[in-house]
Order: sequence, then structure tokens, then C-alpha cells
Amino acid sequence: MIKKTFREKYGPYALVAGGSYGLGEAYAEALAEREMNLVLISRAKEKLEATAKRLKEKYSVDVKTVPADIGDFERVKSLIAGINVSVGLLVYNAACAPIGLFENTGEEDLARTAAVNVKGPLLLAKFLSAPMIQNRRGGIVLMSSLVGSQGSPKLAAYAATKAFNAVLAEGLWKELKPHGVDVIGCVAGAILTPGYRQAEKSRPAPGTLEAREVAEQTLRALGKGPIVIPGSTNKIARFLMARILSRKAAINMMAKNTGGLS
Repeated sequence: MIKKTFREKYGPYALVAGGSYGLGEAYAEALAEREMNLVLISRAKEKLEATAKRLKEKYSVDVKTVPADIGDFERVKSLIAGINVSVGLLVYNAACAPIGLFENTGEEDLARTAAVNVKGPLLLAKFLSAPMIQNRRGGIVLMSSLVGSQGSPKLAAYAATKAFNAVLAEGLWKELKPHGVDVIGCVAGAILTPGYRQAEKSRPAPGTLEAREVAEQTLRALGKGPIVIPGSTNKIARFLMARILSRKAAINMMAKNTGGLS
């Protein structure tokens, strides 16, 4: 049996939400290397256009940009429909992560976190999976996080949304597999993105990976199971936190890891 190329299996276009820089840019580049055309969504218009230009020139793929706030789903949905391309792979990387104590976090920040981290992936997966099911091929990548494996002080709301994405990915993996659609949730540890470097004042947490490595490990795992945990240290950490330690001990350990965030 001849193994299908990534483009044959998931093409012709991949949509990366939050695709202008950091992990989103790493996903976009890894997909462009696999000869996938791209639709990139981000609020950061200048960075978005710069990333698109670079990938077009380097990999000779088509890159369409959607400069929009992913938290405004109806507008994003309208813009995607207006592009009129066949999206065979969704990578939902966009995220809002208010850092600090819950008592000091404003309602507006909490509402945006829910809109970007929960409503966005849920409705975009619904919107884009319909033609995938009809075509009997496609893929969905949802970004979760190790902080979503238990309560995470100073990241309480963000951690809760990441738990949602992991569970959503697991359910969709089972439901959509008979339709030829692969789904995976990436439960990532710390990633050396510009945002992480800015938030983490001390040295990087154990198991911290480069964005490129997270993207590559996730895409290589697509179609092999519902969850991928990039990095051996992070695999051990999740097993320890979820299976060995009590919930109380796991939360206390996470508090030590998130204490340096600001």
C-alpha cells in the first residue's frame, strides 16, 4: 500500500489559528515544508503578513492571511468562507492566558479567555469538520497544556480552558475517526515562545521545548492517537501529576512551577 503524503491526506490547505509567530509560526512552517498551502489567522497583522511572505518565498506555497480577532468567531467564520478554499487541516493554536491571581483578573480578561480558548476551537472545529466529514479526510489539532492536567495557581482560568481542549480532542478523536478525520490534542509543557520568555522571569521550567520541536512531534503523531505529549520529561511529569500524586500534591507542585510567572 502506497503511503499518502501529508498533503494528499490533509490538503490542500491547512488553517492555523494564531499563526503569525511563536508556536503558530512553527506549525505553519512545518506544514509548508510538507507542501501544504496555508490560511493563517492572527490579530497581529504586520507579523502575519511578514510570516506569510517568508513562507511563500521559501516553500513556494500559497499563503492566505486573515487579520482578525479569533475571539470574534462570527467575523472569522465569514472571512474564512469568503476565502473559498478547501481546508483539510485545522491547527488551533490561538490562546489567551491571563497571568496572575484570579482575584486580580478582570471580567473582560476572563471573558476573552473563554472566547479564544473555548468558544473559538469548539466552533471552528464544528465549522471546518463538516466538509472534512463530507470529503472523508481531514485533521484537527487542538493545543492543550500540562497546566490543564490539574489546577494551576496564577493560571487558573487558562488551565481550565486547556483541560477543556484535551477532553474535546479525545471525544472528537473517537467520533470523527470513522469519517476519515484525524484529531489530536497536544498536551504541551513550557514552550520557548516570545510570550513565555516575557512571562517567565526565572530560568525555563524543566522540559521546556523549542516551538519547532513541539510542532514536529505533534504533526508526526497526528492519526496515531487522541493525545500527544511532546518531550520525554513532560511525559513523565504528566504521568506523575495525573497518576501518582494526589490532586492536592499535584496542585502544590504546579504552584511552585507557576510562581515565577508575571
